[in-house]
Amino acid sequence: MRFFNTAGPVQAEEHYAVPPLSRLDLEEILTLVRQRKYFVLHAPRQTGKTSTLLALRDLVNSGAAGDFRAVYANLEDAQALRDDLEPAMRTILALIARQERLLGENPLDGIWPDALAEVGAGAAFGEALTRWCQASPRPLVLLLDEVDALVGDTLLSLLRQLRSGYPQRPAAFPLCVVLCGVRDVRDYRIAWTPGKETIEGGSPFNIRAESLRLGDFDEAEVRGLLAQHTEETGQSFTAEALASVWEQTCGQPWLVNALAYQACFRDRSGRDRSRAITDDHLLNAREALIRRRETHLDQLGRRLSEDRVRRVIEPLLAGASVDDSADPDLEYVRDLGLIARDDPVRIANPIYREVVPRELTRRVQSKLPEQTAWFVTEDGGLDVPKLLGRFQEYFREHSEHWIGRFDYEEAGPQLLLQAFCQRVVNSGGRIEREYGLGLGRTDLLLMWPRGDRWERFVVECKVRHRSREETERRGLEQTAAYADRCGAEAGHLVLFDRARNRSWKEKIYRRDTKVGETPITIWGM
Repeated sequence: MRFFNTAGPVQAEEHYAVPPLSRLDLEEILTLVRQRKYFVLHAPRQTGKTSTLLALRDLVNSGAAGDFRAVYANLEDAQALRDDLEPAMRTILALIARQERLLGENPLDGIWPDALAEVGAGAAFGEALTRWCQASPRPLVLLLDEVDALVGDTLLSLLRQLRSGYPQRPAAFPLCVVLCGVRDVRDYRIAWTPGKETIEGGSPFNIRAESLRLGDFDEAEVRGLLAQHTEETGQSFTAEALASVWEQTCGQPWLVNALAYQACFRDRSGRDRSRAITDDHLLNAREALIRRRETHLDQLGRRLSEDRVRRVIEPLLAGASVDDSADPDLEYVRDLGLIARDDPVRIANPIYREVVPRELTRRVQSKLPEQTAWFVTEDGGLDVPKLLGRFQEYFREHSEHWIGRFDYEEAGPQLLLQAFCQRVVNSGGRIEREYGLGLGRTDLLLMWPRGDRWERFVVECKVRHRSREETERRGLEQTAAYADRCGAEAGHLVLFDRARNRSWKEKIYRRDTKVGETPITIWGM
């Protein structure tokens, strides 16, 4: 029986899969090969890069591109050797030779040790490729995976040796080389000794013809993948569930597979093939993935500590704008898959939107008092005024302590509120989060199960930059519009005043009002 794959390359006999090469402009790829181009294929982690390279290798070896021979190799093993050039080059050449051997040929095995001994680590990679290509009856296509995992002198030397040998192709150097990784080669930032001068990757590899990005699944591909499970097991997905997978993941391949695997194979009720997978199954699956901090999501969280990532995500969480000088950082964070590829700038999908604030507030959440559902009414409803009233007290007493300890201090008030509201999720509710560059606000939708329906309450956060009256006016308009769009029963506008010259007595207040038919409570703090 096949299943949804969440680890390693797809294998058709084992996994439900979107055909890897269908996700690229295959004719463009084959044209680049025939034209003897060196190019880059990049995409975020666990998007399907390795599966695509392996499928491309097999296609080229079938003769589809011409009378060429393709060899694939993953260079990640050499990462641990960092700047130690001799053992790193030895490892890289051994990895390529092993992959050639698995294809039933092994001329590189008899070439690279002599090349390394004769010319040294600084030229061995290029020399071995030259001798290998001269001995090969067919032009070589070399597919190198995880290139950007290499570090410092090792990466610099490999790129420069490829550039140096480029004019010798195809008789004495690979006809085509594909470099694959998370980042485009332009963003390889190589710290070069002496002095740890930084060299941009585009400089030592200025022979790059194209930079191609492997995209996420589109909605049709997501539905087609889920349909394979239905066809094989007879278990259907409700219409709401099919829509939910797409809405929650926006087609990110690992998320699609992980969500479906959790719902269909790990969830005990989901294993009953006579029962359809529902939206509730998928929401429970989402929460299980986040709580387990699956490797993919954990790696995402670790990226948040990088300065280049913080410079984009911090103002995004705070609803502020990013300086124009941050454009390279925006492209970097896009390449990581953290933010969407198109404008407006926003976190890539709802699951990542949930993971980011939870990761940033993990320490705060563990220190918050009253983890029990003291905010639930006697008849089982959600008492949002009680929740926010308690937060107002907590913010006054503890905000200076916590906000100063956040790495993302600019977004500290919003993060502290989200940490406080997290107890709604921990007690069986849900939070939907929206934030974007330049919006001037963070939107939270608190959802609480009550009988056979979900209660909905909007909480909108704004930082006061103008007068209180102007901030309230704009905030009320935005809160009412968001509440109308979400079908919320009530709205709450939280205004953070960060001015040091105003007292807490001036900042702390509560006022109930209405915009149209929507009741809204303003919480000053």
